[in-house]
Amino acid sequence: MNIVNQIISNYLNNKSLYIGEKVTMSEHMIQTAMLAEKNSCSTNLICSSLLHDYGHFILENPDDLVVKNKDGKHEDVGYEFLKKYFVKDVIGPIKYHVKAKKYLAKDETYYKLLSEASKISLELQGGVMSNVEAKKFESNKFFENSIKLRKFDEIAKESGLKIKSINEYENILISKLI
Repeated sequence: MNIVNQIISNYLNNKSLYIGEKVTMSEHMIQTAMLAEKNSCSTNLICSSLLHDYGHFILENPDDLVVKNKDGKHEDVGYEFLKKYFVKDVIGPIKYHVKAKKYLAKDETYYKLLSEASKISLELQGGVMSNVEAKKFESNKFFENSIKLRKFDEIAKESGLKIKSINEYENILISKLI
């Protein structure tokens, strides 16, 4: 099975709720990609949005990590897996979307917008960035797209929303393969 078929199969077979939210991981990632499309983002960022939490599919039981107060580092797990298949401009924002949350959470207004589950995971991920970390992150090549992805990520948790099928993203996934 090629990687695109494997990804589509994982989306179609996922029935687990996204950690602490009222949508599945598949629904969450598709909603994130739809927000990137709605905001006229590049096809690279749409693909990043679609795959940003793919590491959760690889981790055995992401909910169990929360119960045990552990960070599964899904962004690293997903990045390490996907970098063998996708172009750098797709996987870069995936790798840094958690850092983007830590960066954005420095702003109290943004922090208040986080869901309770997202606030819990933020603490497990090391909490809000320091000023030194933030300055360094701002110089990252993927900073801008990581921030955009993170903002879409936080909004994309709406239950009952009519969403696209993962099959509608097959061509974009294929177009971003190495």
